Amino acid sequence: MQLGAEFVGTFILIFTATAGPIVNQKYDGAETLIGNAACAGLAVMIIILSTGHISGAHLNPSLTIAFAALRHFPWAHVPAYIAAQVSASVCASFALKAVFHPFMSGGVTVPSVSVGQAFALEFIISFILLFVVTAVATDTRAVGELAGIAVGATVMLNILVAGPSTGASMNPVRTLGPALASGNYRLLWVYLVAPTLGAISGAAVYTGVKLNDNVTDPPRQVRSFRR
Repeated sequence: MQLGAEFVGTFILIFTATAGPIVNQKYDGAETLIGNAACAGLAVMIIILSTGHISGAHLNPSLTIAFAALRHFPWAHVPAYIAAQVSASVCASFALKAVFHPFMSGGVTVPSVSVGQAFALEFIISFILLFVVTAVATDTRAVGELAGIAVGATVMLNILVAGPSTGASMNPVRTLGPALASGNYRLLWVYLVAPTLGAISGAAVYTGVKLNDNVTDPPRQVRSFRR
């Protein structure tokens, strides 16, 4: 049940977040940057609200790894979650290719800046995302009912900041599936490594801040947005 929800949630996210830029390319800027940001942000918000109570709505291997590293998620469940996320991304990307061929290249996240700048941007926006996710998912003082809104808004903000430069992936499977479907693997490693390091750092910093305020609380085992 949990893996099924994780697969469906990731499929919806990759399909909609990738479709925005593809439609933008096909119809000469119909979506705009704000539209692209809204596609991804609204998708994240909707998925968290609909499946967060089942699977935790990780949707992102970097998030899953970061939560496991900080003892908020069992390492034993990590391989299955990542397998569900990767397979959902591949399925969504090839579905998009079938629907929008030959415009799949518009959905690929490739940098328009230097390698160093792309790495830094993906690291920073992934840091911001996981700082917020860790706050709303692991801290009992946060308003859990607003988690979907907070995380969706963070995704939108990050895309508005970094979208024109890197595509604002924040998620290895947001890049991996479209790369496989289009055959464009340019600087794929940046989108695998930078979000993962940024996610671990963001989760660790919030956990450190939380522990400084309440050092007697042990790390809390959660599945992201399950409370």
